[in-house]
This record gives sequence, C-alpha cells and structure tokens, in this order.
Amino acid sequence: MSEKKVVRVVKRAERSSRKPGSARVAREAARKTATNMVTNVTNWVTEFQQKQSVETAKAVESLIRSRQQPNEA
Repeated sequence: MSEKKVVRVVKRAERSSRKPGSARVAREAARKTATNMVTNVTNWVTEFQQKQSVETAKAVESLIRSRQQPNEA
C-alpha cells in the first residue's frame, strides 16, 4: 500500500507551448525512422546476395572453361 504515484505539475506557461498530439507525432516519427532503417538493411542484404550470386556464377563458369580447354585441344 505504499505505492508512490507520480504527479506531474504543468504550469500555465508550459500548457500553451505544449502540443496536443506530440506523443503521437513522436511515435510516428520513431516508427518512420525504424521503417527506413529496416528498408536500408534489407536493401544491403539484397545487394550482397546478388553480388555473391554473380561472383559465384563467374567462378563456376571459369572453372568449367578451364577444364574444357585441355579436352578441346
């Protein structure tokens, strides 16, 4: 029963400078920032996977070519 409750005192001067939807705006801004970060990382992963597949295809192709050359001669 000794729970302390927090009471915040808002003075009249502070009341007029305070915006009514500031918590919602802050939450939406944080969500937008998080979405941008996720999109950025997703793009990095996609680019990395594409680069790896291209490099792997080139390596396999060069190995196949190097093995075929002695047989052709």
